[in-house]
Amino acid sequence: MDRKTDDDVLDAVGPRLRALRRDRGITLADLATTTGVSESTLSRLESGQRRPSLELLLPLARTYDVPLDDLVGAPRTGDPRIHLKPIKRFGMTFVPLSRRPGGVHAFKMIIPAQPEPLEPTPQTHEGFEWLYVLNGRLRLVIGDRDLTLPPGEAAEFDTSLPHWLGSADGGAVELLILFGVQGIRAHVRTDPHRSPRAGSRR
Repeated sequence: MDRKTDDDVLDAVGPRLRALRRDRGITLADLATTTGVSESTLSRLESGQRRPSLELLLPLARTYDVPLDDLVGAPRTGDPRIHLKPIKRFGMTFVPLSRRPGGVHAFKMIIPAQPEPLEPTPQTHEGFEWLYVLNGRLRLVIGDRDLTLPPGEAAEFDTSLPHWLGSADGGAVELLILFGVQGIRAHVRTDPHRSPRAGSRR
């Protein structure tokens, strides 16, 4: 049986998004207003000129109220269990842990070991993010703060702030991540009044 490559899967996302939008009777302008993603980016995404990313697909999945798997064409099995299918982005691996449409999406994220430290390249996008370090030492840059989180520490932040995640010491890092829309909050957050490494529970 033929197996689709990652490129095959990604190439099919654009046409699927265009068909879904047209089936819903939504214009690119309306979609841009709803998702916060620019009309030109959405157009390039549908035409295949822009590669899909989690930052782009998550607001689209929320808007269309469909599981993220539907946007990438993952087969339906009728099995209620979560089937872990890793997604590789930006040199990192994301393992989806949830299927529910809209709301919060859970992932296990794996940052591979790096022979040399990477230069932070902070990004911004709509939403909120909560993370918990399982193994390794995470370097988390948020705005002008540069934090190091060891295993067992958590952080929560608004993703409209410039942020970047990487390894603090070059070793591999494993963490749990929850991506959510604005206003959704987890129960653990980094306390700005405490040590930069400390997490605090509400």
